[in-house]
Amino acid sequence: MTTIHPLTADDRDDWQPLWAAYIEFYESTVADDVTDTTFARFLDPAVPMHAALARDEAGQAIGFVHWLEHPATWSKSGYTYLEDLFVDPDVRGGGVGRALIAQVAEAARECGSGKVYWLTQEGNATARALYDRVAKRTGFLHYEIGLD
Repeated sequence: MTTIHPLTADDRDDWQPLWAAYIEFYESTVADDVTDTTFARFLDPAVPMHAALARDEAGQAIGFVHWLEHPATWSKSGYTYLEDLFVDPDVRGGGVGRALIAQVAEAARECGSGKVYWLTQEGNATARALYDRVAKRTGFLHYEIGLD
């Protein structure tokens, strides 16, 4: 049975390879100091970023989810942005991704968020098949201006 728990400092060695695989999946790179800062933010109660780790029945880390809460202009409540979701390819299709999304939805309810939303690449067919079952596609397109 899969268990999901909030990320702790002790999870770094289990989280790191999943994070690296996630970054590789998106054919990108993240500097080590950015990874260090990201992990530290998850542990800092003053930062509204959160993470949870999924483990299989043997205790092996098999997935993670990262999210953040923020105020909203179209609602008195804030929103929850699911920023990163990754499940080990060897266990995809077994409900881990759905459980991680449910974890975020529950955390969003607990903090009074008005909705959970996320983005994915158009060609990410495996993830989109799940997303189409658990959420409503809004039809919005994503644009960005890089400032680095």
